[in-house]
Amino acid sequence: MDITGLQALLAGVAGGMVGFVLALVGGGGSILAVPLLVHVVGMRQPHLAIGTSAVAVALNAATGLIGHARAGNVRWPCASVFAAAGIAGAAAGAAIGKRIDGQVLLAAFAVLMLVVAVLMLRRKESVTAPAVRLSRGNAPALAGIGGATGLASGFFGIGGGFLVMPGLVAATGMSTLQAIGSSLVAVTAFGATTALSYALSGLVDWTVAALFVAGGIAGSFGGTAAARRLGGRPAVLTRLFAVMLAGIAVAMLVRGMG
Repeated sequence: MDITGLQALLAGVAGGMVGFVLALVGGGGSILAVPLLVHVVGMRQPHLAIGTSAVAVALNAATGLIGHARAGNVRWPCASVFAAAGIAGAAAGAAIGKRIDGQVLLAAFAVLMLVVAVLMLRRKESVTAPAVRLSRGNAPALAGIGGATGLASGFFGIGGGFLVMPGLVAATGMSTLQAIGSSLVAVTAFGATTALSYALSGLVDWTVAALFVAGGIAGSFGGTAAARRLGGRPAVLTRLFAVMLAGIAVAMLVRGMG
């Protein structure tokens, strides 16, 4: 779409909000991308917003993955099986999502946001866990959960980190920190797959995507600084974000029915 100077500014600010939230609460922030692009930046086509957000999700996840990999938080064999299975699911989900009416897709997205809010409120942190290795015992679970998660990720055009993390824990028993680092492998793969599918259909606004990513990088610095200052209360931050997410979802549903 042809964007005005104001929309360009709003795209950067919206990206900054997502980057700030991601750095602050450690996950779930990318689900804000589509609502922000539609209702703040002014993308009238939901499918264009989904394709554009997928580009930002993939790049942001790849950036985060570098830091976690250097810290040794990524369990590559497990993450690779999960991601490989999910890529096929993401491709199928994206193909299905493009065939769904845009307003119906936004309504389903709002319902998903409510589900995510509930999951975040119920999430428990696991700091320690035994050494995790890929085995015949956990490989089927990794592949099955990965495929299902990828399908949802591609359908809604999200990274799906809030689904990948518990999926990895359920399949392998790894700690929360390991799951966060390992999930970024899958989120990067799912986002890239979805972005490619939408790009091939001409449903990515590359200018807005670039502005969104640039804003996200800037916002992540602020979020990281805030997280360090509020590091003693991560559970409180997560709950506040979950409540905000639920509020946005309800507003989207009410607006869609209006």
